[in-house]
Amino acid sequence: MAEVLVGRIGRPHGIRGEVTVEVRTDDPQARFAAGSVLFTDPAAAGPLRVEGSRMSGQIRLVAFAGVSDRDGAEALRGLRLLVDTDDLPQSQDPDEYYDHQLIGLTVRDRSGAVLGEITDVLHPPAAPVLQVGTEAGEVLVPFVAAIVPEVDVAGGFCVVDPPEGMFSPQADPDDAPDAADPG
Repeated sequence: MAEVLVGRIGRPHGIRGEVTVEVRTDDPQARFAAGSVLFTDPAAAGPLRVEGSRMSGQIRLVAFAGVSDRDGAEALRGLRLLVDTDDLPQSQDPDEYYDHQLIGLTVRDRSGAVLGEITDVLHPPAAPVLQVGTEAGEVLVPFVAAIVPEVDVAGGFCVVDPPEGMFSPQADPDDAPDAADPG
């Protein structure tokens, strides 16, 4: 069974067993709906069944079956919440991907030269960003069609058309010649 992260339990909220959850899914209403069962990392702590979920401002609060007080909620702190990838709905949009589908893809340029491998997908406020491991280190690539024109999950690769210098090793300032040194 392959699993994907949908959230991480934070601190307890109140005295009735609710916890804050750092949401890591684009469909929190479905993932944290009453009755949903979530696997945990570490696995011995779960699975957990959602009793209820609500928003408090910008914070998602979740209540789990069998957790009725602050001590029980505190025991869950730090758990990673997971779902089986087979339970995820298939997207009708051919240009929409789950993070786990992208991680591990080989990154090539338009000529077919291998640039690296996707090691993570980050989600800052603007657009997703692919973290690409290269021989020279990590490179962050905005996941937009202008820069990533092709993704072939079945083929195990994606094509990037990076701006000049994106995959060039950065010069180390300590290696630059000293302007005062004539030689």
